[in-house]
Amino acid sequence: MIPEKRTYNRQTMNKENLELLTRGAEEIIPEESFLEQIKSNKKLRVKAGFDPTSPDLHLGHTVLLNKMKIFQDLGHQVIFLIGDFTGLVGDPSGVNETRPVLTEEQLSQNAETYKEQVFKILDPDKTEIRFNSEWMQAVHPSEFIKMLSSYTVARMLERDDFSKRYKSQQSISIHEFLYPILQGFDSVKLDADIELGGTDQKFNLLLGREVQKHYGQKQQSILTVPLLEGLDGVKKMSKSLGNFIALEDSPDDMFGKIMSISDELMWRYFSLLSFKTSDEIKDYKKEIKKGSNPRDIKFLLAEEIVDRFHEGLGLKSKENFINRFQKGNISQHLENITLKIDKDEELITRVLKDSKLLNSTSEAMRMIKQGAVKVNEEKVLDNKFSIKKGTTNLVQVGKKKAAKIIIN
Repeated sequence: MIPEKRTYNRQTMNKENLELLTRGAEEIIPEESFLEQIKSNKKLRVKAGFDPTSPDLHLGHTVLLNKMKIFQDLGHQVIFLIGDFTGLVGDPSGVNETRPVLTEEQLSQNAETYKEQVFKILDPDKTEIRFNSEWMQAVHPSEFIKMLSSYTVARMLERDDFSKRYKSQQSISIHEFLYPILQGFDSVKLDADIELGGTDQKFNLLLGREVQKHYGQKQQSILTVPLLEGLDGVKKMSKSLGNFIALEDSPDDMFGKIMSISDELMWRYFSLLSFKTSDEIKDYKKEIKKGSNPRDIKFLLAEEIVDRFHEGLGLKSKENFINRFQKGNISQHLENITLKIDKDEELITRVLKDSKLLNSTSEAMRMIKQGAVKVNEEKVLDNKFSIKKGTTNLVQVGKKKAAKIIIN
């Protein structure tokens, strides 16, 4: 579902519109230039790139997509760039080892799913979708050399993740040096006025300004947004960590996952994912201080997000959620229990004991044998069932004992 169209436009930029554009932004560089662009009557070209490295988009991706939607509603041209060529290189941002290289077939399949999912937020008639293979596969060797001359190895090694790997004598492949320059060249080919990206992309976005300058173009402004924490409230939302909410999740699954986040994390989600105004969010906080149940405010967040991706089903998912808990006589405001492990997953028997839902692993084994243990409402019948690190799960024992257990 495309979010409700807003009434503002770039000719009547007001305080509220500017606040929506900048809310949750980590950095705006250079801020003065950005504000001048926003207050002008120019139709800006606003770019954000996504490498199709996995088939599913999740709510973490929508932090950027929401910003793009606001720019779009203001009448600017948003460009959803699919990095089908740079995906072959692999973005080195925030990693301490070389990423595995995906095949062209994998990237192509993932790119198709991206095109379908992105229009759950952006208006398909007003979105420019581009693939950077359009120009990268046609680059002449002489042009490639000109592109690479825009930056030096010394400057590249100033980058934090490269610096750490170089000092610890971990390998850095030559193609990884290319990635930030290729991303900058995308800005040249798209004539970008503004580029959006996560905080982990700051180096690449700034380098894009240098590549544009090298080619005699006006330098883009950049706006970075924080990386959204996953369901565990600790690590960034990631499919590989299992702490994600996918855009393709069913309405009930999406609603339940949002309701599983901590009350503290709820405000972060409101700031980065909701289209509610800052004043509305402040009012919600005041309601809780006056004694309102945080669960009821979280219902509003879950309804809004489910409605965005599953038109009109937010209220129905809320009703289903309440009925599930009432039927099992389980409190809707469960205790959050965090367990720390030093491996990728933990056996359910150990989880039950360490969370103190049960007194021992032997008791856990007996309860599993009796069919009294459920994880995320699915009955557990195997003592060797395990829960992955980086996930949040509803764990039940019988009709009365239950907790939201976060495995870190």
